[in-house]
Amino acid sequence: MSGGLFVTGTDTDCGKTVVACGIVAALRARGPRVGVLKPVAAGAWETPGGLRNQDALDLAAASGSDLPYAVVNPFVYAPPIAPHIAAAQAGEVIRFALLREAFERVRAASDVVVVEGAGGWRVPLGPDGDVADLAAALGLPVVLVVGLRLGCLSHALLTAESIARAGCRLAGWVANTVDPTMAVREENLATLRARLPAPCLGVVPRLDDVTPAAVAAWLDSEAIARWLAA
Repeated sequence: MSGGLFVTGTDTDCGKTVVACGIVAALRARGPRVGVLKPVAAGAWETPGGLRNQDALDLAAASGSDLPYAVVNPFVYAPPIAPHIAAAQAGEVIRFALLREAFERVRAASDVVVVEGAGGWRVPLGPDGDVADLAAALGLPVVLVVGLRLGCLSHALLTAESIARAGCRLAGWVANTVDPTMAVREENLATLRARLPAPCLGVVPRLDDVTPAAVAAWLDSEAIARWLAA
């Protein structure tokens, strides 16, 4: 098993980190060393060791990674705003060359790497491009997290089209229940299964105990592992 996956979402707060941590847990249960990378994060707090982002910390905890935080999350900013704007406010520029270096360092210490993007698929990162450009630069297949709520059909189908236009491969998609009261939920899922050009890798319900293992139980870990081994 080698390579990795790039986890993106239909929009902000659709559950990318929850699903990415579940994928990490599902893969680790099968034996490989799983590395993680949160290339860019906006929304963090100061600690004695520097800024920390919760999503990056959750990914690192799920993987059991002992790599330095700065490798797992190379660009991190305090305000929860668009990353390229947060970087500009901090007097920085998000450069893909540095992100590729971090990815290679994580990959050297792992059998497979799970990379989680920032926000949605077309979120700008800086002069080198957006999230889609980063996934293409890393050469990774994409797992799309679809936040189950009103509007998810258009968001999911448009994102899948954009993934294809970027020259990336859609490995599969995971439905994550954002709105447990969503009307005609099953009909929406049936539409996604019929129209998205990749298999459904799981449907995650609203969980009381949101742990990587609990999420992994709702994922098709065999399908994920087969895709990575192909």
